[in-house]
Amino acid sequence: MPNQPAQPTPNGFVISRVFGAPRDLVWQCLTQAERMKEWWGPKGVKVVKATMDFRVGGIFHYGMQNADGSIMWGRQVFREIAPPDRIVFINSFSDEAGGLGRHPLAPQWPVQMHATYIFEEMPGGKTKFTVHWHPYEATAEEQAAFDAGHASMTGGWGGTLDKLEEYLAPMQQQQQ
Repeated sequence: MPNQPAQPTPNGFVISRVFGAPRDLVWQCLTQAERMKEWWGPKGVKVVKATMDFRVGGIFHYGMQNADGSIMWGRQVFREIAPPDRIVFINSFSDEAGGLGRHPLAPQWPVQMHATYIFEEMPGGKTKFTVHWHPYEATAEEQAAFDAGHASMTGGWGGTLDKLEEYLAPMQQQQQ
């Protein structure tokens, strides 16, 4: 199903997608490193490393390889886990060792992002997945870069959600 249009909010970004899969399955796809490794990231990237300590204070650390062979590292530090409804974390670029890092191509990008994933059960065994994303402890310059990046975020998140939809497709067929 198509993305719902991204909605600029005063300091935030929101994007949603309805998947034809049950909430528990969509939850597993975002909480298990072995699943995330199969589909995570924008189109054109491949996850080459994914480790997850899925608990409050735990970290999901991953490396995404671009078509040119370069690897971008990222991490999520979990702040709240409320199965199967919500996950709250601080997202950032990283280094290979899991340390805090800056966006390799946009140094003015916020160092940290506050992210909330919402999983809503829908009729017919479907799930509405919503991402709420906003800068965390950002400078004015970082906030401005984030505000100017909504089109890019829509493309990146749209491609990521497309990949999740493709990953879910064979599992959805098995349940029918």
